[in-house]
Amino acid sequence: MENDKGILMKSAMFYGLLMGMFWVFKYLFFAIGVKLSFFISIYWGLSILVPIIAYVFTKHYRDDIGGQISFFHAWIFGILLYMFAALIVSLAHYVFYRYFAPPDMLNQTMNEMVALLKGANAKPEVISQLEKIDISPISMAIQGIFSNLFYGIILSIPVAAILCRNNSTGTIGNNRTRN
Repeated sequence: MENDKGILMKSAMFYGLLMGMFWVFKYLFFAIGVKLSFFISIYWGLSILVPIIAYVFTKHYRDDIGGQISFFHAWIFGILLYMFAALIVSLAHYVFYRYFAPPDMLNQTMNEMVALLKGANAKPEVISQLEKIDISPISMAIQGIFSNLFYGIILSIPVAAILCRNNSTGTIGNNRTRN
């Protein structure tokens, strides 16, 4: 079992690096989209590919470990895949917000959100709490890690369900015996 954990981590790091590089490439379209809005649509189009890529990587991992995988094993792999990819792309998030984004972009976005909430007659406590938040490039990078990990937890569920259903021998469950 300990050997399985080693293979799991090594594979998750390797495929997470590949996914992270794809996310950085995809994020370039977001960064350009700040100035040229057409590129945001390319960013979203590439975002749709992320669960498909996760499926392909998880399938390759399943084949690497003998062709059978349990739901939980595939789900953990998917979570780790997204976690390592999120760590890679967080560097791009930080660099973008620190060096390339307009200096007032984060504050302006927060001010627009406060104005929107005031216009919607939101509770004054909510608005005052929102006004106290200090957004920085590092906080945006950390927030990106957590949101990508959350999406990974959710999006890995259907991938794990599909792959454990389609094991090469057709069995579902925890397959401890491998060839």
